[in-house]
Amino acid sequence: MTKKNSPWATVYMALVLVLLYLPILVVVLFSFNSNPGRTANFQFEGFSLQWYKQLLDPVTGYGAPLRTSLLVAFWSVLVSAILGTLGAIGLVRKPVRKSLLGRAGNVGLTLGEQVAVLPIMIPEIILGIALMALFVLLGVPFGMMTLVLSHVVFCVPYIFITVRGRLASLDPGLEEAARDLGATPLKVLTSVTLPLALPAIISGCLLAFAMSMDDFVISFFVNGPQTNTLPLKIYSSVKVGVPPHVNALCTLMLATVFLVVAISQLWQAGAHKRQEHRDKAGRVKKLAAKMLTKPTKS
Repeated sequence: MTKKNSPWATVYMALVLVLLYLPILVVVLFSFNSNPGRTANFQFEGFSLQWYKQLLDPVTGYGAPLRTSLLVAFWSVLVSAILGTLGAIGLVRKPVRKSLLGRAGNVGLTLGEQVAVLPIMIPEIILGIALMALFVLLGVPFGMMTLVLSHVVFCVPYIFITVRGRLASLDPGLEEAARDLGATPLKVLTSVTLPLALPAIISGCLLAFAMSMDDFVISFFVNGPQTNTLPLKIYSSVKVGVPPHVNALCTLMLATVFLVVAISQLWQAGAHKRQEHRDKAGRVKKLAAKMLTKPTKS
């Protein structure tokens, strides 16, 4: 006996979907507005692509800030992926030592693990002020380097947490079997550990990339006079009203995200079908082998 859903459940889900996607639809609609004035976000006068054409304008456009944000996110994620992955492997696969010195080392590693995830628990404004004070104390000039280093600080925990969770669920016997077969530690790392942890690494990198592209507070404190990220550019633009270029930029970014998600879903569906075909072919081969080796009655 199946339980029927209440009609209020349907109404509730419809209301939630409207609240979630109606602002996005409004942004997409007004990105094609032909109104050239500052009321372009409130009065729709017709369809036009003028805001898309002016999006990369060297003066009023967002091309240079977008390139800066992409560069900062790329280098931040690259460095964070190396640090977060190696840190997770070292902490999850740490040897169990029963000596007093070994126990002290394990306690230190546990404390290091807690410190590694601390940046995502500290308020961004406090972290931004602390990083700004640190760079001033060290005499590091504000610019691309300070942006990348600051983004690495809060990107590492996202990759570290995802990779650590993946490695904790894996059977350590796989790595032990590889070592028993004569594989060196480096070979075990590159042939067993990293391929098994690759989905978590990719997930953590995508999350860190999104957080880096979206960051405003920390970038505001460590930004230099020659660098300007996309969130900072948008913030400086909306002080006198939201420019229509922002709607066009948001529409393009949403389209890119939807395209990436669609390609990912299609690739996963294709991989699942290919795996089913391989499993089916394997079962057919086993059945044929059994039929060929089955003794016939005389």
